[in-house]
Amino acid sequence: MLKSKSIIAHSDAGLSDGEIRAALADSLSACPPLRRVLLLPPDHTRLHSGAGRIVQHLYEMLSPTCEVDVMPALGTHVPVTEGEWREMFGNVPFERMIVHNWRADVVRLGQVPGEVIERLSEGLMRDPVDVELNRRLLDPGYDLILSIGQVVPHEVVGMANRNKNLFVGCGGANMINSSHMLGAFYGLERIMGRDHTPVRDMFDYAEEHFLASIPLSYILTVTTAPEGEVRTHGLFIGRERARFEEAVALSQQVNVIHVPEPLQTAVVWLDGQEFRSTWLGNKAVYRTRMAMADGGNLIVLAPGVERFGEDPRIDALIRRYGYCGRENVLRLVKERQDLRENLSAAAHLIHGSSDGRFRITYCTKHLTEAEVRSVCYDYLPFDEAARRYDPAKLKPGQNGDCYFIPNPALGLWSAK
Repeated sequence: MLKSKSIIAHSDAGLSDGEIRAALADSLSACPPLRRVLLLPPDHTRLHSGAGRIVQHLYEMLSPTCEVDVMPALGTHVPVTEGEWREMFGNVPFERMIVHNWRADVVRLGQVPGEVIERLSEGLMRDPVDVELNRRLLDPGYDLILSIGQVVPHEVVGMANRNKNLFVGCGGANMINSSHMLGAFYGLERIMGRDHTPVRDMFDYAEEHFLASIPLSYILTVTTAPEGEVRTHGLFIGRERARFEEAVALSQQVNVIHVPEPLQTAVVWLDGQEFRSTWLGNKAVYRTRMAMADGGNLIVLAPGVERFGEDPRIDALIRRYGYCGRENVLRLVKERQDLRENLSAAAHLIHGSSDGRFRITYCTKHLTEAEVRSVCYDYLPFDEAARRYDPAKLKPGQNGDCYFIPNPALGLWSAK
């Protein structure tokens, strides 16, 4: 196993690439000779996590003496293209990629009992949850499995990563659906930016009871990206939960942004290379909802968004029901079997709604006005919106009568 360690940057510039590489090398030095290693980084949608560079370092260190496989923790996302791979993982051979299929590649390890779910959810849910995992994580041929990713506020689990990277990123339908719906039932405002939540405690239970024998370690980052340049403020290595808790504390310092007054107008930029669906792009909605004023306007500049769901079936469900608000979605789940069978989609319908508190205007190039309005959003052509709110001229934070957020994936905004 890796040597456990934590490194926190001493300046806003973050850790240098050399410091990160040296820390990884020192942690690996505690391992016995390795024959096969499995790396589990995020996919291209977490480009600003710093995980891509960590994978490059690990591959350069390990590949001369052992076989290294890389399986991006896709969850329900589409597979990484070769171009995206090159951008994120550099010279790591594309042929080393294993594609996780959340519908077909998983095995069932057991269940989180219904009474545990009832206790963790404060009575909101009572059904047991299957613990499913990609079968490759159970391959005894791997000497070491490294789960790599960024700790940042998250709408389902509270703070992203650690075992979420396994049970959602490399998990199956039942756990993905149940965890998303549990988070939606419990409430976004009660979850985002917190460590212990019903979903996190469910993941911790599953890891303790079903993954204890797996040769697993975590490599966690805390990053920001002012002006688009990624800065790694902390690196946390090891399987102990204490490393995750240190990362959570740091992320709460650098990734939670408090605004003095509720925002009347917020403009959020979704990089076209990173955000191609509202499934991902709705970070613009739920990461800002605690900062938005009642009756306010959220303008989402989304030049790359071309679909609603990452998965064709889920895309069809979003088109069918739209982001119609929490109470409507909960009613529809009771009435419609297709939503009951895809609870993660139902949860995202809740996440992507303002529940009527503020307006959401999507400004797109590829989705038509009719498509955008059909899912309960307002619409403005991207070019017109970009003339009004030029992202090249806006600085992060307050700009006259609007507040600009250049990347909603890297923070959580909240009014004091």
